[in-house]
Amino acid sequence: MDYQNVTPEIIEQFQKIAPDRVKVKDEINADFSHDEMPIYGKKLPDVVIDVTSTEEISAIMEICNKHHIPVTPRGAGTGLVGGAVPVLGGVVLNMTEMNQILEYDLENLVVRVQPGVLLANLADDAEKKGVMYAPDPGERFATLGGNVSTNAGGMRAVKYGTTRESVRAMTVVLPNGDVCNFGSAVTKNSSGYSLLNLMIGSEGTLGIITELTLKLLPQPKEFMTLIVPYENIETCISTVPKIFMNHLAPQSIEFMERDIVESSERYLGKQVFPKNVNGVDVNAYLLVTFDASSEDELDAMVERAGEMFYETEAIDVLVVNEPQLKREVREARGSFLEAIEKETELLDECDVVVPINRIAPYLTYIKSLEEEVGLTIKSFGHAGDGNLHIYTCSNELEEEEFKRRVDIFMNHAYDKATEFGGLVSGEHGIGFGKIDYLEKSLGETNIRLMKEIKQVFDPKMILNPGKVCYKL
Repeated sequence: MDYQNVTPEIIEQFQKIAPDRVKVKDEINADFSHDEMPIYGKKLPDVVIDVTSTEEISAIMEICNKHHIPVTPRGAGTGLVGGAVPVLGGVVLNMTEMNQILEYDLENLVVRVQPGVLLANLADDAEKKGVMYAPDPGERFATLGGNVSTNAGGMRAVKYGTTRESVRAMTVVLPNGDVCNFGSAVTKNSSGYSLLNLMIGSEGTLGIITELTLKLLPQPKEFMTLIVPYENIETCISTVPKIFMNHLAPQSIEFMERDIVESSERYLGKQVFPKNVNGVDVNAYLLVTFDASSEDELDAMVERAGEMFYETEAIDVLVVNEPQLKREVREARGSFLEAIEKETELLDECDVVVPINRIAPYLTYIKSLEEEVGLTIKSFGHAGDGNLHIYTCSNELEEEEFKRRVDIFMNHAYDKATEFGGLVSGEHGIGFGKIDYLEKSLGETNIRLMKEIKQVFDPKMILNPGKVCYKL
């Protein structure tokens, strides 16, 4: 593609649209050159514009479309696949200033928000109003626009679904500047093609989300979390399908291996999870949370769950009932990535998703690759929906050699996931870093259809180029 440079004349036009909010050259913070996984490259944009309204974004996109200038929308930059990296420079639209919770409609259980609202802020604000925003990705300081753009999942997806299930409507600016409204606040919709669902998970390649209408739920009155330790990961994971077969509906089911727990505890400077229970060394854990509308309902559910866990060779079933322990458990689970980053010079990650009855053999296979590729492999994830977070780590290799070995590992990992009926990404998306693996997994026809959809929305290929399906 023949993209054009951002000229001083074009910068002047931007400044008229967004006075005092256009940054160039040394004014641009280096954070805008990468996301949370810098191994996918760094590239400073030519311009960063702190946008504040749909109208501003529409006017900016008209200019960029006319002059064939690449544009990358960016939220908090917490992505892990290079999705917010401006690989061609051009313009970055900083969406974080659009951070207002606009309106609650509690009768219809929806809320209108701007895309720069942080997940944590909406979750906390909704709770004060007696309602719950169900999606709960691990990174609570990501923006809601970013969550929708990647269809983020998180811990509660097993019961309440991914972000997609919580999006009712949105306002979108197309690459040519047109403003569209997709979806509706109503519960049901069978009115033509679902352009709303096409936008969800499109990673900023089809349009720029400027407002969202999100579904809310009544806040459950009672919660309880269980730590369930196991002697080995295979027994631990093989328990998960039995949870559902026993008619239990947990809010979340997380699994973690001992080494990632120990990394987290070193990072936090405190021990949270037991390492030896009843004289047996613990090597894997389930972290299971139940919610209910009454204490009696919750107690009955937890009692049935406890009986089932003991039948599946759990070493013990530990109730997390002290407020301080609840905070420490959540903090430990939420710090896994930061803990790995602190102890690792080079790392890469895949978030494959496989059927839940294939998690155990899949992880056994993944561990078998550790010696073959010469990398340390750490894993944790959402056992209830088969979404696994697998990290390849090294403190000894040069970056090029690390990347070479990671590519070997990723090809094996994604091939096995495809063989098991899984997919390349469960919630982090494809971005810049996973395109080749997606092509291999989905096949020529699916990728062709994706490219043709991209061409319909963005014929000049200016919006977040080089991501998801369209390589540069």
